[in-house]
Amino acid sequence: MTPIKKILYILLAALFASGASNAEEYDLVIANGRVMDPETMYDGVANVGINDGRIAAISQEPLAGKEVIDATGLVVAPGFIDTHFHSVDPFATKLAVRDGITTGMDLEAGASRVGEWYKNKEATGWQVNYGTTSSVGVTRLLVHDPEVVIDQSVDASTLGTVLDQAAIDGTPGWSMKRSNLSELNQIIQLIDEDLRQGALGVGVGAAYMQRGMTSYELFEIQRTAARYGRLASVHTRYHLNAKTPTEAPIALDEVLLNAMLLDAPLLLAHDNDYGWWENQEKLRLARAKGYNVWGEYYPFEAGSTFISADFLKPSMWEEVNGYQYSETLYDPGLDKFLSKAEYLEAVEKDPARVIVVFMPARKDWMKYWLSIPEMVVASDAMMGFDKNGDLLPYDADPSEYAGHPRTVSTFSTTLKLAREQDIPLMFTLAQLSYWNAKHLGDMGLVSMQERGRVQVGKIADLTLFDPATVGPRATYKSGENGLPSAGIPWVIVNGTVVVRDSVVQPVKPGQPIRFPVSAEGRFERVEWSKWLDDNTTMSLPIEFQDEHFSDPRAH
Repeated sequence: MTPIKKILYILLAALFASGASNAEEYDLVIANGRVMDPETMYDGVANVGINDGRIAAISQEPLAGKEVIDATGLVVAPGFIDTHFHSVDPFATKLAVRDGITTGMDLEAGASRVGEWYKNKEATGWQVNYGTTSSVGVTRLLVHDPEVVIDQSVDASTLGTVLDQAAIDGTPGWSMKRSNLSELNQIIQLIDEDLRQGALGVGVGAAYMQRGMTSYELFEIQRTAARYGRLASVHTRYHLNAKTPTEAPIALDEVLLNAMLLDAPLLLAHDNDYGWWENQEKLRLARAKGYNVWGEYYPFEAGSTFISADFLKPSMWEEVNGYQYSETLYDPGLDKFLSKAEYLEAVEKDPARVIVVFMPARKDWMKYWLSIPEMVVASDAMMGFDKNGDLLPYDADPSEYAGHPRTVSTFSTTLKLAREQDIPLMFTLAQLSYWNAKHLGDMGLVSMQERGRVQVGKIADLTLFDPATVGPRATYKSGENGLPSAGIPWVIVNGTVVVRDSVVQPVKPGQPIRFPVSAEGRFERVEWSKWLDDNTTMSLPIEFQDEHFSDPRAH
């Protein structure tokens, strides 16, 4: 260690020790753990005192507490932050907290009626911190599938039901119909109301709507979020595509250009497939120019999605990507790979069935993802379904879960792989927590400015794990999809112990991750006359009205 670095380390140690008072009794003390903070790079054995849900002291001196956790041999890390968390049911959340997650936000699929969504979570209580975006998919369904009656907030736990209803007439409008001007305005007005209610941004599953959502609609949706300075979390239009003219990186260009023009944050969902190398380079170059853009990955060879996803149709899966269904589509409920005929039958009869999709190339790519700065880990965790597709009750045994093991072991798997490849542990912790907190905090989200760090004054969301043994137990084998991770004996959320000696406690200390509700919305109607005023020198003849331009294809 150079003299300058040594001095800085001593100063940091003194800073972390500030606030310690040996005479004080703390609500909770974590004793003798290896405290690691990815923001300041502090790394040392210390005692942590917690009061009123916040870190009150970090000291080499002994601390007294009403409860003391002996963390000898354990890392005391910032609680893991998951930005791609569809596990919005109690059972799946219980499994997730065993993987060290303290904050789970569904930024890709999102929810409708966001104000109601947060109110429901606050009423029932939640074991981890929770947050959501405004769901573009559900919003399009409300506009393009009016026959589907929806009288409540819809999120990932109820999405399958409404998608099934939208497909009954053979035309799922949310996915396939193009919006005319009136419909576009309805969509962005609904989204604006969600943003007014504190949504973290917009969740855009563009790959599921690639035939229905025009590029201009996507631009207007991102612009709606940009008026609040909030992100678009995007599952891009051509995700997985490996052939021209619809290569996957072209779809990043679509949303990245929008984000840069609008000076708005962008989160690229699960960038662990073809073209990730190009995507990550472009995101890095954009960050170097000051843009708040970043991407996710999860460390598995297989993905998971609804069986009716557009990119699984034969025209894409077989003809463009060259995959065979019998080698790549696994049904965890049936515990078998599906033939093409079985796939087609399932799409017709059960379009919301969740299946596991194997991507052979990922095995060779994974080692690179573990070492890319500001490429964060996000699980894409699914709901807690059993083999029949029903949500499991909270007290169900983990062996009853039928789904992708990423739901229960993404973060422990990352730690194990990083350990095996000698990735610096501090770097991995930044991928698991700090970088997500930083990017979200940089868009003004105060609750994330106070998380993802182990520092005096910050919120006490902490994950304690054994760096030598932490790892997954879940597998793709039926009955083992939901086995909890090993080596994470303690998880603390807002100063409350949620996992104690590897046992989940019956407590619900989770807090909403949300922007304050605004008094007024910021909706701006899209009008052809305004477009002409802004972009041309032409005056709109009085006999032409907006309805003449209601269909974008008429332009």
